[in-house]
Amino acid sequence: MSDILPVLRVLGALLAIFAISLCVPLATSLWAHEGLWPQYALCIALTCLASVLLWVGLREHQRELLPRHGVMLVSLVWLVLPLFAALPLLMVMQAIGRPMAFTHAYFEAVSGLTTTGSTVLSSLDTLPLSVNMWRTFMQWMGGMGILILAVAVLPLLGVGGSQLFKAEAAGPVKDTKLTPRMTETAKGLWGVYVLFSVACALAYWAAGMAPQDAVMHMFATVSLGGLSPHDASFGYFHSPLMEAIALVFMLFASCNFALYFIALRKGNWRGWWFDPEMRATITVLVGGGLLVALLLWAKGVYGPLQALRYGMFHVVSVATTTGFATVDYLHWPVFAPAFMLLLSGVATSAGSTGGGIKMVRMLILVKQAGREMTRIVHPRSVQPVRLGGRVIDRRMIFAVLAFMLVYGATIIVLSMVMLLTDLDLVTAFSAVVASVHCTGPGLGQLGPMSNYAVLSDFQLWICTLAMLLGRLEILSFMALLTPAFWRR
Repeated sequence: MSDILPVLRVLGALLAIFAISLCVPLATSLWAHEGLWPQYALCIALTCLASVLLWVGLREHQRELLPRHGVMLVSLVWLVLPLFAALPLLMVMQAIGRPMAFTHAYFEAVSGLTTTGSTVLSSLDTLPLSVNMWRTFMQWMGGMGILILAVAVLPLLGVGGSQLFKAEAAGPVKDTKLTPRMTETAKGLWGVYVLFSVACALAYWAAGMAPQDAVMHMFATVSLGGLSPHDASFGYFHSPLMEAIALVFMLFASCNFALYFIALRKGNWRGWWFDPEMRATITVLVGGGLLVALLLWAKGVYGPLQALRYGMFHVVSVATTTGFATVDYLHWPVFAPAFMLLLSGVATSAGSTGGGIKMVRMLILVKQAGREMTRIVHPRSVQPVRLGGRVIDRRMIFAVLAFMLVYGATIIVLSMVMLLTDLDLVTAFSAVVASVHCTGPGLGQLGPMSNYAVLSDFQLWICTLAMLLGRLEILSFMALLTPAFWRR
């Protein structure tokens, strides 16, 4: 029990940061004259109260975070923050006469913070602007990770951030120091993130979006979240130019932000282009888009230019785990939507805002498979696994293999649980895959023109668990369930 007390104290500090974020919907409500500011003010007060109780009440338990504390804190944050993120939804929706059940509100909050982009809400265009602003802003916070932001702040409070960074960062990035201090690394990553965000919002505005739409769709684009304030998603605009802007920024956001940070810092972009993971990510996304475009043209679904427009946009959107849609692609040849959903597991880089397995893990697996095939023919040959000219440590290879084993088991087990609820196979499997990958739209009943409100409460909780596991990259959460973790 003593181990969790310093973790709960740091959680109090994170809640204080989160309370500041609630000022965004509050300010939006005041600006739009909605009369809903008391609800947001109450949410801020409750969050601050919880923060003070934890931070002050546990002040005697201050200590440097160990690796196990980092894992505990990250898991707790992604379980607890959605509770406070759901408060505005519960209170405001009640105030406007459209009450939400707790299950739906928590699901919506988890979907936003994990940048999944699934929703149970309909008639989005008639919601108060502040509600849609909050839904989309949650994605932006979760995109880079509120914990990485906290790494830049916690040292000011006497709390080290290195273990927190390692527990939160995705894949092999967690072991990479871009600067001598983790605080500077976190600030640098967030600086690049903000720079891309401003550029994206200005581009949308220049293309004809209203300022509030430009900001909300920027939140959804650079975070690769995809939650839209419109029922028609990105199809609301019917604009090839806006789709092209979204396409470019989704491609940029699917790559490792650390590469941008290094390139901007050194003024040299050669390393960015020659990074093997980045090149593989762009190749798969663009190649997949061209393949689907060619299929749509060959099957006579669209003419050549429309096939290129819709095929490229939707492949990049789904494969980067964003989930924007302009048409119902479930009416396309069945290969296309299935192919896009499977790509969502591999087509983003570690250190990006996307979900899924991450491209670097797939590259390591392919290299390892190639080495094993060579050893069948030449059993005495020594061939280390190399990536980008560097030898991959055996421990990293074993970690990737373990991750893939747990990943596959998670997909199978959760899909079987969904099938126990008499959900059809396609919907059950795609709901789990889309949730673990933090993609959003699935197949069957969960296509781009539908939403997750068709699921029962129990099914929504399964999807909520899948989203949390996907955001935590599974192993961080699973480590909590092992006896070794709790052994002193």
